[in-house]
Amino acid sequence: MARRKQPTARQERLGSELRKLREAAGLKGREAAALLGTDSAQISQIEFGTAGVSEERVRRIAAQYSCTDTELVEALVAVATDRTHGWWEEYRGSLPAPFLDLAELEHHATFLREVALLYIPGLLQTEDYARAVYSYRVPELPDQQVELRVRHRMQRRVILEGRAPTPYEAVIHEAALRIRVGDRTASRTQLSHILECSDAGHITVRVIPFDLDGFAGATSTMKYAGGAVPKLDTVVRDAPHGTAFIDSEAQLSAFRTLFRKVEAVSLEPSQSREFIHRLAKEL
Repeated sequence: MARRKQPTARQERLGSELRKLREAAGLKGREAAALLGTDSAQISQIEFGTAGVSEERVRRIAAQYSCTDTELVEALVAVATDRTHGWWEEYRGSLPAPFLDLAELEHHATFLREVALLYIPGLLQTEDYARAVYSYRVPELPDQQVELRVRHRMQRRVILEGRAPTPYEAVIHEAALRIRVGDRTASRTQLSHILECSDAGHITVRVIPFDLDGFAGATSTMKYAGGAVPKLDTVVRDAPHGTAFIDSEAQLSAFRTLFRKVEAVSLEPSQSREFIHRLAKEL
């Protein structure tokens, strides 16, 4: 297969998981190459996601690395053989790669959990809210880029719609609900949209009020995406230099615990709806 110049986050994740299997087997790259009848350069390209890998090779790699986790192997085969050409591909070359990677991650997620402290989660944002967020960026974006980002964000909501929507749970701090990124009317519309979304059986919205004891999770913002198996879960966080995709087992475990802690101090869904309704009436 031809080498990829810019592998996607999903392709890089497949390579990363194959590297983890090799390291768990205690093999160096050259040793793995000898077992698989190739060279260390090819192993490196596969593990960095710059070279594709077939179903047959994934299974050979798993066998040579003595991996007995059949569910994980089948999940990796599914990633390796996936040929989905999603809606996000129309933005390739027009938006930065992390926008496309996030949409692809959400498309394949078995569930999504989110903690938002200062902004409404992207999947729950209205057009006006998203436009206000992108328009506030420094340095300013050209109008065309703002509109591209807004359209992309609105299209991401497709995973919450249709016949088989993705289960989604959001925990939102009161700060995010109260901050008016636009005007009063836009804020009221945004809160009403969240209430409308929370009517759906697969969407759960919880609120963390200011007037609540026991919340010290000011750095808890995250998006947690469930994989086909728990080892393929992913956490997405905003980092100083862009979007960070986190997939180490130790960190995934820590974020699962963190989400449970945040969820435990939030209001129940029915109480949260009442809370948001009161805020909307205040505007």
